[in-house]
Amino acid sequence: MTTNTSRVFLARLAGLGVLDPRGDQVGKVRDAVVVLRIGDNPPRLTGLVMEVPPRRRIFVPMTKVTAIDAGQVIVTGTVNLRRFEQRRNESLATAELLDRSITLRESGEQVRVVDIGVTTTRSREWLVDSLFVRRPGTGLRRRSERFMVEWPDVTGLSLPETAQPAEQLIASIDSLRPADVASLLHTLVPKRRLEVARELDDERLADVLEELVDDDRVEIMQALDRERAADVLEEMDPGDAADLISELPPDQAEFLLEEMEPGEAEDIRRLMTYDQFSAGGMMTSEPVILPPDAAVAEALASIRQADLPPALAAQVYVCRPPTETPTGKYLGTCHFQRLLREPPSTLISSLLDTSVDPVRPDTPLADVTRDFAAYNLVAVPVVDEDNHLVGAVTIDDVVDHMLPANWREQVGPDRVETTAGTTDELSTPGASDG
Repeated sequence: MTTNTSRVFLARLAGLGVLDPRGDQVGKVRDAVVVLRIGDNPPRLTGLVMEVPPRRRIFVPMTKVTAIDAGQVIVTGTVNLRRFEQRRNESLATAELLDRSITLRESGEQVRVVDIGVTTTRSREWLVDSLFVRRPGTGLRRRSERFMVEWPDVTGLSLPETAQPAEQLIASIDSLRPADVASLLHTLVPKRRLEVARELDDERLADVLEELVDDDRVEIMQALDRERAADVLEEMDPGDAADLISELPPDQAEFLLEEMEPGEAEDIRRLMTYDQFSAGGMMTSEPVILPPDAAVAEALASIRQADLPPALAAQVYVCRPPTETPTGKYLGTCHFQRLLREPPSTLISSLLDTSVDPVRPDTPLADVTRDFAAYNLVAVPVVDEDNHLVGAVTIDDVVDHMLPANWREQVGPDRVETTAGTTDELSTPGASDG
C-alpha cells in the first residue's frame, strides 16, 4: 500500500472519495473500524466503513485498500456490498473513540482524543501508534492545548479485563496466523468455538476456515446465517470454498451457491466437477492474469496486493482476453524475479517463460507432484483442451493434499493468553471437546 505519509490519521479520512483502480469514484469513507486489544497491545485498524449509493454503508477490509494518497482512497478487487454490521469487538473511530477521555501514564492527567494515528507493520497490519489529544483549557480565555502522544504513553484505549470471554480470546489471538487460530479453535468446546467464529470479520473467518479440520468448519458454516455464510465463502479461495461446500448437505450447499454472487458461484460449481486429487480439484481459479500488452509496472502492482498468497504472487500468467478464468489462449508465465529486472514500461509479452508445460485439470496428484519436484516450481498453470487457462496449482495446495487427512489436528499452540495474569487452558489438539 502506498500513502503520502507514513502515518494516517483516521478522523481525516471521513468524507474522502473511494476510487476503483480505474479512477472512478465508488463511494465515500464514513468511518474506520478499530479493534481494541487487551493490555498494552495497540488497537488494530481492520477496515473502513464506506458509503455507496443509495446511502448504503459497507465494510472494506484494509487488505482491499491499495493507496491513501492526495485526499483519496483507492481500493482493488471485488468489494462486498453487504450492509455493514458492527461486531461486539469492533469500535468506530470517529463515532466512538474521538473525544474519549484517556490518561497520560506519566502524569495521570486526563486528556481527550482528537485524532488517531495508524501506521503499517512489516506484516501489513495497521496499528495505532499515536494519538492527537486535547488538554482542557483553564480560565475564560484560555484555549485548550493540543499535542501528540505516542501509544505507549497513554491508557484508556484497551479492552477492559471485564470483557466477555469470546472478546478476550479474539483480542488475544488477533495477531496469530490463521493456521494457529484454527488450531486453537479446534481445541475449544463447540459453544465457545462458535462464539469466537461469529465475532471474527468475514475475511479473517474465511482465512481461518481454510485452515480448520473438516468437521469444525462444517459446524461453523452451518451455524452462521445464510447471508453471512455466503459472504464468508466469497472471501475464501475458490478451491477451499468448493471443498467446504462439497462437505455440506446438498440442499444447504445449493442454498449458499444461490446466495453468492453469480460469478463467484460459477467458479465454485466448476471446481466441484473435478476430482479432489487432480490438478482441477487442487487449483485456484483466481491466479494473477494479465493480457500481453500489459507493462511490467502493471504486473508488479498486481502481485503487490496484500491479500495475495506468496505462491500466487510469484508469477503472472499472460493470456489473450478475456482475462477471467476460463481465459483466452494461454501464452506463458512471467516470473516476479524477471519483472524486477526489467524497466517498468517493458511489455510483459516479451518476458514470457514457455519452458514449463501447463497441466490439464484431470492430471492426477502424483503427476503434478513430479512436475513440482522436477522443475522446482512454486505454481503451475492449468489449461483446458483448448489451451484456455482455468486456474493454477500452488505448492501449498500440493503439500496439503499429500499430507495425512488429520494433519491439521497435530499442529499449533496448546494455550493462549486471554487476560493479564490468567490463561484459558486448552486441551491438546485432537482431544475431546467435552
